[in-house]
Amino acid sequence: MTAESPALRIGPGIRRRRRALDLTLAEVAGLTGLSSPFLSQIENDRARPSMRSLQLIADALETTAVQLLAAAGAPRRVDVVRADADPGLDAAARVRPLVRGHQQMHALEFTGGHEADREFQHRNAELMYVADGSADVEAEGRTYRLGRGDTLFLTGGVRHRWRAREEGTRVLLVAVADHVEVAAEGPEPS
Repeated sequence: MTAESPALRIGPGIRRRRRALDLTLAEVAGLTGLSSPFLSQIENDRARPSMRSLQLIADALETTAVQLLAAAGAPRRVDVVRADADPGLDAAARVRPLVRGHQQMHALEFTGGHEADREFQHRNAELMYVADGSADVEAEGRTYRLGRGDTLFLTGGVRHRWRAREEGTRVLLVAVADHVEVAAEGPEPS
């Protein structure tokens, strides 16, 4: 680990969010199905949650995994995230944050298989780019099959889910952060 790639410290942000909602560890445990001792270890950076566990925690704390990841570091004016850096939260699922700190945008790289076990809805716009492999995205009652080099753009508020269609698929997700106020889009001119 180099000075450019400090360990991801997600625990303090989770603790701050839990306390801001005036929730106990036991209450979050009840909402997530995770144990209080495990949650305590996460908050004290003695354990790293999987992306699935992080999403359960985010749901219980009325936020998103991306927001919790963003809270894990201070914003930097210039930041290099090396390809061989710390793999992020879940080396098995190979999910890696590409932008660190509390920024106006978030970017994550997913490598390998990703299951569509959860529906997402973000406040602001999101872009998905398939670097390798293929993925299916369900949005607004349709399934979109994306191949290598394809992109999909979603405006804020669109419910969606996605999954990799093959092992080795690499997907880049870039989203405008939820704390950024984006003007509502009006109808397109005729």
